Amino acid sequence: MYHRIVCLTEEPTEILYRLGEDRRIVGISGFTVRPARARKEKPKVSAFTSAKIDRILELEPDLVFGFSDIQADIAAELIRGGVEVHIFNHRSVAEILRTVRAIAGLVGCPEKGEALVAELQAGLDRIAERAAALPRRPRVYFEEWYDPLISGIRWVSELIELAGGEDCFPEFRECSLAKDRIIADPDEVVRRAPDVIVGSWCGRKFRPERVVARPGWGVIPAVAGGHVYEVKSALILQPGPAALTDGVEALAGVIGGGEGETGRARRPRNGGGGRRGG
Repeated sequence: MYHRIVCLTEEPTEILYRLGEDRRIVGISGFTVRPARARKEKPKVSAFTSAKIDRILELEPDLVFGFSDIQADIAAELIRGGVEVHIFNHRSVAEILRTVRAIAGLVGCPEKGEALVAELQAGLDRIAERAAALPRRPRVYFEEWYDPLISGIRWVSELIELAGGEDCFPEFRECSLAKDRIIADPDEVVRRAPDVIVGSWCGRKFRPERVVARPGWGVIPAVAGGHVYEVKSALILQPGPAALTDGVEALAGVIGGGEGETGRARRPRNGGGGRRGG
């Protein structure tokens, strides 16, 4: 049984809190915003691409959770320090749910994991049911970064479709690395004519005025109609419960009509900052 856990990213922290197993956490990522109390209760020992290795070792963790190849060097240092490390590499909605089950199993409460998965799946089913009643499926361009243009990662693409939209760049969903989702020609967005543009600049404030001012973009239906919105990156670019709850709710809000003002999205239940999508 693991009793002293360090979480190098936000999603295992949120999962453990939702499982009622937060007492096991002894260190978290400085990017953690969910739940808000975690920042007050737990020491911050890492960013995303860097970590305070000595500080982590001082905490004597018996398990460290991390995410993706980007944290491979951190993981290697900790492994050389004698720490057990589990790096998840989940990129889809199904894999996020699988990660919930895996974390619950590792801390010895698989039944709590199944209950949380059932709760998250029920929420997704409600979103899908609402989406089925939409009169049409708008084309959605999701922008994870602005220079160069980077489209959404797989779970984002899946959630767009679940919420009633049609991803403008579905061919990129299988590309796990951001560099492989670069849209080399900005005019390609113009040609694909999205009805809705969603900006979620990884850890940065979205600037809709920069989007609508791009050369030639004025003819895009989303720009012409004022349907350019932000969904906070902390809600949608975290491969954990946040994306499957407030993140998809925010997407459903703008896909289903939003507030009709450029740069604004329907207010989600919980706020947040941002980090990355891969």
